[in-house]
Amino acid sequence: MNDDEVPEEAMRILGGEDWVVWRNRSLLLFDRVPVPCAVCGTDGEILMANPAMAGEWGVTPGQLAGRNVLELFHPSTADQVYRIVEAVRLGRRSRYPVEVRWQSPDGVRRYGELTADTVSDTDSPMWLLVLLRVLGEEPRPRGGGAVDPVPGEAERAAPIEVRILALAAGGHTTAQMARQTGLTADGVNYHLTRLSRRWGVGNRAELVARAYVLGVLAPDVWPPEPI
Repeated sequence: MNDDEVPEEAMRILGGEDWVVWRNRSLLLFDRVPVPCAVCGTDGEILMANPAMAGEWGVTPGQLAGRNVLELFHPSTADQVYRIVEAVRLGRRSRYPVEVRWQSPDGVRRYGELTADTVSDTDSPMWLLVLLRVLGEEPRPRGGGAVDPVPGEAERAAPIEVRILALAAGGHTTAQMARQTGLTADGVNYHLTRLSRRWGVGNRAELVARAYVLGVLAPDVWPPEPI
């Protein structure tokens, strides 16, 4: 959102400098929300995403800008999408859930629910605030048609996670990792926390050790590198 898109009434009440402070604080809060979320145009094009949403794809938030949310997350039925499109066309302001499925970079197929809220202080422009609720993972089919979880699936790491692990193994601080990956410090911490929970470790040293044990980082190499 730029200053030209700010409602005149908000600018009048807040004043120019106050608006800048308010906007910066809002963006900081947006980055720290642990729930994957994005702001989209009415056509589904992502205008900005938070680290949690980008984490579902192993990229930085900026790399999701310009992508279409419905190309990333596949709706279960087209009727759900048509309902949102029609509501937006008629100017209705409400919440619309959509059942979706997607495949993350580590090969795991997930399913969940996208909730789209129409948000705007004026009739134009109108945006969609999209929230993702991850409900679970789908087991992969075996050759005979039965399904069974893939061994070692939980041990995999997305490319952005592997890069963060290599930097962490090299002794980089959170701020240094953020600069080298293009993430915010909160984005780096989000990925580290997510990996720690996935691998069942309690601190950064254990996380790095686990990465070597699992073969994510190359042994006998300095500076640390992915395999």
